[in-house]
Amino acid sequence: MRHLMSPLDLSVEELEHLLDLANDIEQNPEKYAHACDGKKIATLFYEPSTRTRLSFEAAMMNLGGKALGFSSADSSSASKGESVSDTIRVVSCFADICAMRHPKEGAPLVASLVSKIPVINAGDGGHQHPTQTLTDLLTIRSLKGRLDNITIGLCGDLKFGRTVHSLIEALVRYPNVKFVLISPEELRIPDYIREDVLRASGHEFEEVTRLEDALPKLDVLYMTRVQKERFFNEDDYVRMKDFYILDKEKMKLAGPDMLVLHPLPRVNEISTEIDSDPRAAYFKQVQYGVYVRMALILTLLEVKVC
Repeated sequence: MRHLMSPLDLSVEELEHLLDLANDIEQNPEKYAHACDGKKIATLFYEPSTRTRLSFEAAMMNLGGKALGFSSADSSSASKGESVSDTIRVVSCFADICAMRHPKEGAPLVASLVSKIPVINAGDGGHQHPTQTLTDLLTIRSLKGRLDNITIGLCGDLKFGRTVHSLIEALVRYPNVKFVLISPEELRIPDYIREDVLRASGHEFEEVTRLEDALPKLDVLYMTRVQKERFFNEDDYVRMKDFYILDKEKMKLAGPDMLVLHPLPRVNEISTEIDSDPRAAYFKQVQYGVYVRMALILTLLEVKVC
């Protein structure tokens, strides 16, 4: 039995196989419509989510299975003081696989150590968000045709943004990927990502403050929101939240085939006027998230579809 705590839990070869499976699901959905008949996924979400939770539930339903779970800690026995370990032991009696989101880093890992069913980390604090990373990789590979030889700009909250941390860790495994890290000084990437991941891998990267300086050189722009829930100080959040806003004027600086990605939800960091731009891929990204989670469920449950 395997769990997924980090994108690095999958080798590059396993990742390629997973993305190939997701692409096959996209092209032949009817082939997989009953692959998980009789199976159930438990979505244990201790903090709010729309896309990730519903995407997991839609993925299992598209495979013929069913979903159960809770959408906040307040609506679970956590509000009574039940531990994560006890919760997963109970849920293991009800479901075949589990997706867990938790505000505390490492909580899904703790659950996996005692679980009788595969556990998927659906986001733990500011640490990891592996299935968002799988979604990002599938989106880039499907729309760009490759995961190597690209220049990617990561913009916004690079300090608390778990999607950014996971994506960097995944992309450094591919050759000739260049990173442009765009953030205010206060929201720069953590030292361990800069030193232990980027410098240690030998990949080229630069840190800049102005989005306008980065746009002309990018193949992919990955925008993120400034996350209010990660700030202890309301004044700091208000000061940071409007630091970067991508609009039509800025998009004129970008290449004609640059992709704009965003893990969503957005607040105002991407103007709605960008939505009709053919380079805007963030809603396609959501759909790719369903395909990749379907592929992941099949893989962890070891379900083979001929």
